[in-house]
Amino acid sequence: MRTTLMAVAIALSAIVSKAQTTDEGTAKNHISPLDGIEITTEAQISASHGNTSLWLNANKFGLSSLESTNGYLRATALRPLAIDSGKTFGVGYGLDVAVPFNYTSHIVVQQAYAEVRWLHGTLSAGSKQHGMELKNNRLSSGSQTLGINARPVPQARLALPDYWTLPFANRWLAIKGHIAYGLMTDQRWQHSFTQKKTKYVDDAYFHSKSGYLRIGSEKHLKQWSLELGLEMSAIYGGTAYAESEDGMTPLLGEKGIRGFLHALIPGGFDAGETVYKNVSGDQVGSWMARLNYDADNYTVSVYTDKFFEDHSAMLFTDYDGYGEGDEWNEKKKSKFLIYKLKDMLLGAEVKLKHSRWVDNIVGEYIYTKYQSGPIFHDHTKNLSDHIGGVDNFYNHHIYTGWQHWGMVMGNPLYRSPIYNDNGRIEVQNNRFMAFHLGMSGQPAPNLDYRLLATWQDGQGTYIKPYVDPKHNVSLMAEANYRFTAGTLRGWSVRAAIGIDRGKIYGNNHGVQITIAKRWR
Repeated sequence: MRTTLMAVAIALSAIVSKAQTTDEGTAKNHISPLDGIEITTEAQISASHGNTSLWLNANKFGLSSLESTNGYLRATALRPLAIDSGKTFGVGYGLDVAVPFNYTSHIVVQQAYAEVRWLHGTLSAGSKQHGMELKNNRLSSGSQTLGINARPVPQARLALPDYWTLPFANRWLAIKGHIAYGLMTDQRWQHSFTQKKTKYVDDAYFHSKSGYLRIGSEKHLKQWSLELGLEMSAIYGGTAYAESEDGMTPLLGEKGIRGFLHALIPGGFDAGETVYKNVSGDQVGSWMARLNYDADNYTVSVYTDKFFEDHSAMLFTDYDGYGEGDEWNEKKKSKFLIYKLKDMLLGAEVKLKHSRWVDNIVGEYIYTKYQSGPIFHDHTKNLSDHIGGVDNFYNHHIYTGWQHWGMVMGNPLYRSPIYNDNGRIEVQNNRFMAFHLGMSGQPAPNLDYRLLATWQDGQGTYIKPYVDPKHNVSLMAEANYRFTAGTLRGWSVRAAIGIDRGKIYGNNHGVQITIAKRWR
């Protein structure tokens, strides 16, 4: 492992040495790529009655399993970019490998990446775990677009990772964001899961982008800030295989420059689309906002995450002014449908700065039952009205939906395909309402805990609704103890119990124990 990391470090060091300015050699810009490496070894085991319960399985960047008994041995070596904070240039890299049992893989390369920073911007390549924006990563149920529930996608990523205050507007505005292109890696898992008898996709590409604007001033109204964001992603290209009377029929996705551009700016169309053309690939996204009030003893925030699957849900409007007769496919009138603002995640977070027993509380309400309504009708020669409902969140008519290795890449309350027992890669419960509560504390300097509780009412999908609504309660309690002195210094033990009760995830309960050792 160290040999691989050293090779990466030497290569990055060469790049940096060429790029440095006349300040090269000064203490300010000197970089030692082999300094600051953090090494962690970890062993985890989970034992359950039934499947691994939801919150012992979800939001772990896909490093998890539903099997009643599972676990892994894991070794991680990371050099964070923060080691070079305050310098013009920075270098980071990491290798994170797990050898699991009863997982979807015999070996998991969870992270393998290299990255460089110049001033505020970063460029990275490889698989890296990226946390959620505008949410608490430990206590939230999860982001609806760019979540932490599935394995990282290998990608090239250009980012402004931290807020940069713009040099105008009297320093009231700050921005951050990213743009990335990558390649999905779950092709072999899809073959195994579907036995190539139901829809699957080979060699699909991945794209994501985001932008966030913070409004606030340290001089004026310094306690208040407002953050606004837009996250968008796409799965495109590759070859999709659809069920037909002749077996599995290949459908070629857009590739090359055209596919690249139509992922960046949604456009084009999918294979087989003629009169009714939408856009190329599976395009998803979220509007996001967070309002913060930062007092001396506490911080209170409220936030929202509005998911969308197409342009009509994104803009809350759809065109409905087509002509009649021979003009049935021509835009003749200024007529639009206005959709209701119903589907969204609403959350609130309270941070208690001087409280040990309870230092963070998160509450969330998630509603996804509307999805632009239950009716979809494209205008025809006989009926010119257009109604664009049945958005079918996280699913797609050609691609395998917003998932990677069977886990949804957004909020895990959308029931991941890994739960399916019919060999179909689809989200079978995307119309639901849920209440979620998260709480954490640190009673002692070396002891912390968190509690998660979720109640969910699910209705399946518009296309395949549940005969009767299904309900579910999922609970988790976790404690982590870190040894800070003596021969056990650097060791930690984390123990968690999880429970599911209901008909969405089943009746499950189990324990999960993780032992780790960290060297700095």
